Amino acid sequence: MRDEIKKIRKKLREHRTLYMANEEAVKQHLILPTLSALGWKVDDPKEVRPEEKTEEGRADYALIKDGRIVAFLEAKNLSVNPVKAVTQLAKYCFDRGVEVGIVSNGRFWIIVKAFEPGKDIRDRIVTRVDVEEEPLDRIILKLSCISKEKIERILEMCEALNKIESGVKTLKSLGISEGEIANYVLSLPLRGAFPPEDVHPSEKVKGVYILDFNWKYLPVPDGTLKGALITLMEYLKEKEEEEREKKILEKAIAEIKTKHIPNEKIIFLIKGIEKEKGIKVLISL
Repeated sequence: MRDEIKKIRKKLREHRTLYMANEEAVKQHLILPTLSALGWKVDDPKEVRPEEKTEEGRADYALIKDGRIVAFLEAKNLSVNPVKAVTQLAKYCFDRGVEVGIVSNGRFWIIVKAFEPGKDIRDRIVTRVDVEEEPLDRIILKLSCISKEKIERILEMCEALNKIESGVKTLKSLGISEGEIANYVLSLPLRGAFPPEDVHPSEKVKGVYILDFNWKYLPVPDGTLKGALITLMEYLKEKEEEEREKKILEKAIAEIKTKHIPNEKIIFLIKGIEKEKGIKVLISL
């Protein structure tokens, strides 16, 4: 998904003129690749059916799961504000009893709750995504609610994300820093996890948590902070694609295993790895 979003950003920069006037190009180059990255079989009409007929006209795509239409998707060229298509999209949804509508011009994605008595259609927009300007991780998380895996809980997920954004705004207005908020959120799923500098030499280490896009937990067999460092480095070695870098890590691991290293030095090394690799490490006790 990450690589696909990067490719789409590049296409938007390099071929903007084409997408401004050509809806079919938007569909083929931007929308369908995004759906494919989200787990939809775009060449299978049992999952992604083009030109779905309704009494109100034809929806560009019907997203189908387990034989049931779970969302309609309308495509527009890049020159069109997708909000303008929301009303027509809602009519398609209402006609066929489909709760969720999606409209995109390749750059902007809008998700709509089709039925909500007493609310104007524009007030039923539950999520907006800007593929070109928003941070990559935020785009991936927000678009993941359209994935084949999560589509049936799309409104629930959008509501939860909206609550997070609202809560962050409130906390910032109270003087809480973004770093403090981020650390709090990252630590929510963890129990008994601490920064390396908070670990006492006498404490038994159960494992190491590594935040590398997602939290990963790896057990530490020998129960030491040194073992946590070795486990972390072995994880990085397995991830490394360059053979030269793999060998460097392998040599460093072998050397660390044979030496006595003070806890202060181990903590220094872990913090250095965090900074160099852009990851976060917590120790489970």
